[in-house]
Amino acid sequence: MNVYKISKILVIIIGIIASILFVSALGMEISMENNSYIVDYFIYVSYLAMAIAFFSVVYFVFKNLITHKEQLRRALISVGLFAAIVLIAFILADSTEVKLKDGGVISSFSSKLISTSLNTFYILAFVSVAVLGWTGFSKFKK
Repeated sequence: MNVYKISKILVIIIGIIASILFVSALGMEISMENNSYIVDYFIYVSYLAMAIAFFSVVYFVFKNLITHKEQLRRALISVGLFAAIVLIAFILADSTEVKLKDGGVISSFSSKLISTSLNTFYILAFVSVAVLGWTGFSKFKK
């Protein structure tokens, strides 16, 4: 039995469990005191489904990359470029503490991580727009 069949069977089982929980939640009186445990079960089922999906995707990606060396090289170059972009965004990030309206404070490290995320998004958005513009321009030129 291969991994695809096993993951397919697991997805069917999780779908059945989630359907049973959903129907039982609909049948109960709507109040958070009575069926908060149903929400807990939904959260656990979703965690399980996400873990199965994540590990099956990682398994198939690595299985495919190991058998094709050229694709592995291209994937490692892409991961390295992404890591370089994140490093550049981290270097350019601002790390000032931010005071919130309710009196709380966002620490300087959390501020730096948020700024890094925004800078990474901006860099990747600029690169994607530039690549789209370049390909459109080169097609237009021909």
